[in-house]
Amino acid sequence: MRDIRVSDITMREAIASKALSLSFKEKLEIVKILDRIGVGSIEVEGIESSKVDSLRIKSIASLVKNSTLAVPVKMDDDSIQAVWNAAKGAKRVRLQVEAAVSPSCMEYIQRKKADTLIADAAEAVAKCAQLTDDVEFVAIDATRTDVAYLARIIDAVVAAGAKTVTVCDAAGSMLPEEFAQFIADLYQAAPQLKDIDLGISCCNNLNMADACAVAGVMAGASIVKATSYPMGVVALDNVARILAAKADALGAQSKVRMTELKRAMNQISRLCCDDRSKASLFTGAVSEAVEGVVLTAGDDQATVMQYVERLGYSLSDEDAEAVFEAFKKIAASKERVSATELDAIVASAALQVPPTYTLDGYVINSGLSFKATSHISLRKNGELIEAVSLGDGPIDSSFKSIESVVGKHYELDDFSIQAVTEGREAMGESVVKLIADGKVYSGRGISTDIVESSIRAYINALNKIAYEEQN
Repeated sequence: MRDIRVSDITMREAIASKALSLSFKEKLEIVKILDRIGVGSIEVEGIESSKVDSLRIKSIASLVKNSTLAVPVKMDDDSIQAVWNAAKGAKRVRLQVEAAVSPSCMEYIQRKKADTLIADAAEAVAKCAQLTDDVEFVAIDATRTDVAYLARIIDAVVAAGAKTVTVCDAAGSMLPEEFAQFIADLYQAAPQLKDIDLGISCCNNLNMADACAVAGVMAGASIVKATSYPMGVVALDNVARILAAKADALGAQSKVRMTELKRAMNQISRLCCDDRSKASLFTGAVSEAVEGVVLTAGDDQATVMQYVERLGYSLSDEDAEAVFEAFKKIAASKERVSATELDAIVASAALQVPPTYTLDGYVINSGLSFKATSHISLRKNGELIEAVSLGDGPIDSSFKSIESVVGKHYELDDFSIQAVTEGREAMGESVVKLIADGKVYSGRGISTDIVESSIRAYINALNKIAYEEQN
């Protein structure tokens, strides 16, 4: 029985279609969910703005343990090397060379003639193959291309080292039978496809993307590109269910974990929905997975991590320790910690860049008759640095103290506080957005004290700036 791998393209489609605006944190959460349920590969956007995008890819690469991380490159040496440097921390990396191969798009998008495009694509594939043995060539609008020309470019890129060739029905104009015949004709015109993986990507303009994908699998394709949130292409959950239900008839199966699929899709849907900022990332999933759970300061790390896993997270040892430390600080000031609060702790404490600055302590003085003062102590690489500042309130003075410690001023783009739970012991979550070199860096912090949550959010954003400057 053939193994069919599902390649998730949610993040790439979100950018291409402008259907979603996912934050850095949300992208990391989606990657963790997809890696856990067994998708064959996770495709992310390439590098446009070198520092910001490199940081994003490096962070994602550190999380991907089971799937292949697939990243597109441009047809030039600098792009190929930059993408490789950012992605090579993943366990498995696939570099993708893409080209619009139809006559109508070749000159307007690629600005190349037919023969030049073949030569340039093969050269880019060869350069990628020097860095990794997993190189993919993607023919963006293959179904609007003459099969004979498509066979020529496939022959060239396979000879240059491509191990996967993906053909796309970008127009979404084919019926399932037509798409199956297209794949069959392609195998006949380019017999070398039998020695590598053939991927397919189908648009849903006729509401037949899933059916076309199944037809493509029956015709010999081994990789299906899909999204885990509706975006006008093949639906990951639907095609996975079809492959599971009709495995015998298709002679093919996928490794997507069906027992976890529904919950994973619900989690991703909450991350992607329009009002996702109004609630905890997994509010609905919390009640379903650990409804009524209460943790206290007396619970050990193993107990806390047991419920963290039931929330749907799979943390590294480093993240698990960070979450437990944050839990202990919250639990020390509360009689109990609910599942919703535990979820907020994980979202705030885990999946962060290596900290350059850590909070050692703070003292705040404020009142009606005098300006607020803030004494902040931070540690930078183990060294204790302190500063005292005046401000228009405790949060303003705290931010100024942090700036004094760092020795730099960053423009505050946005600042917000919201309650994670209700009641007198409610936890507050603060979000701070700083601007550095024209780019926005978002940080989150949680605490039962809104001043402390604000300080932690500022430091969280600051660490992202420092991490990028050092790499």
